[in-house]
Amino acid sequence: MNNLSFNSNIEVNAAGSIYGNHFRVSTFGESHGGGVGCIIDGCPPRLPLSEADMQVDLDRRRPGQSRITTPRKETDTCTISSGVAEGFTTGTPIHVFVPNTDQRGHDYKEMSLAYRPSHADATYDMKYGVRSVQGGGRSSARETIGRVAAGAVAKKILKQFAGTEVFAYVSQVHKVVLPEGVVDHESLTLDQIESNIVRCPDPEYAEKMIAAIDAVRVKGDSVGGVVTCIVRNAPRGLGSPVFDKLEAELAKAAMSLPATKGFEFGSGFAGTYLTGSEHNDEFYMTEDGKIRTRTNRSGGIQGGISNGEIIHMRIGFKPTSTITKKQNTVTRDKHETELIARGRHDPCVVPRAVPMVEAMVALVLVDQLMAQFAQNYMFPINQELQESFESPNHAPANV
Repeated sequence: MNNLSFNSNIEVNAAGSIYGNHFRVSTFGESHGGGVGCIIDGCPPRLPLSEADMQVDLDRRRPGQSRITTPRKETDTCTISSGVAEGFTTGTPIHVFVPNTDQRGHDYKEMSLAYRPSHADATYDMKYGVRSVQGGGRSSARETIGRVAAGAVAKKILKQFAGTEVFAYVSQVHKVVLPEGVVDHESLTLDQIESNIVRCPDPEYAEKMIAAIDAVRVKGDSVGGVVTCIVRNAPRGLGSPVFDKLEAELAKAAMSLPATKGFEFGSGFAGTYLTGSEHNDEFYMTEDGKIRTRTNRSGGIQGGISNGEIIHMRIGFKPTSTITKKQNTVTRDKHETELIARGRHDPCVVPRAVPMVEAMVALVLVDQLMAQFAQNYMFPINQELQESFESPNHAPANV
C-alpha cells in the first residue's frame, strides 16, 4: 500500500512537451500517427510569416534527402491553420501541422514484441505501461518537426529584430574529426553548410565523413557524431542567474533532442587542461567604445549571461540505436531473445540533426530575449552600462 497522500489543489505540470516561458512551443504527434506539428504561443504580432518560412528548414530536416539518411519518403509539407492573417502573425497561438504520408507499421512487428537495445522502447513501457509501437511514437525524430517549424519562426524574429544568426554544422562523424579553426565562424554561411549531404562546411572532411557513414550503412550498422552550433550577433544580457543561466538553458534544449549524449560549451572539457591565465578572456575597448574580449574560450557567455561574442557549443549524438544487425535483447513479457530490426532509419543522425540543433538554440534565444525585455527594459536603460536593441526595422528599445 502506498502511504503517500496528495493535496488535490496542487497542479503538476509533467507533460514534458512544452518549452519556453514567453515564447512557448508545444509539439504533438507521433511517428506513425496522422501527423505531427506544434503550437506556438507568445509570438509577437505583425511578424511577416508564411509556410514557406518554415518549409526551408523542414526540407533540411526531412527524411529521404540522400543515401546517408533514412529512405522514408515524406515531403513534410506544413500548413499554418491559425495565428496568421493576411501574411502577418496576429499575436495569437500559431498552429502548424505536417501530415504523415509514408507510414509502414508492419516494419515494427518484431519490435512490438522485443525491445530495441539502447532505444526508448523499454523505458516508455517502464514509465507509462503502454506505448506507440510503430515508429517509436514520441521518441521518434519525427517529433522534431514541430521544433524545427517553431525554430524557423524564432530565427526570423532574431534576424529581423537583432540581426542574430544561428548556424549549425557537422564537425565530427565517428572517428573523422574536423580540426578546430578550419571553419571561420565570422564568415560561415548557410550555403557552405548545405554544399554537401553531410552538412560539413569543409569539402575535404565532408568527403571523409560521407565515406565513414557509407562504410557502416552497407553493413546495417550506424555511427554517431558531433554538431557544432554558433550564434552571431547575439544581444548582450541574455540569460538570468542562477538557475536560468543561458548556457544551462541551451544545454537543456539541445539535450532534449533525440539521440543526444553530450554537450560542451565554449572551451568545454578541453578548458580543464588550462590554467586561469591561459583560459581567461581578456577585455579590451574597441574604437567605437564597446567592450570586447580578445579570445572567446567562454563561448560568448560569462556568469550565465551573453557578452556579445559568438556563442559556441557542441552537441554529441550517439549511433542510431535501430540497426539491422542481430542483437541480444528481451521481449515485453520478459524472455531473452534475438532481434534483427527492420524499418527505415538513419545510419548517422547528425546530418539531419543540424536544423534541429539550430531550432532549439533559436527557441532558447527568443525566449530569453523576450524575458530580457520583460524585466530590464520597462524603464529607461543605464546607457553607461547597457546597450539598446536596434535593428533596421525597429526603434531603439529605450526610446
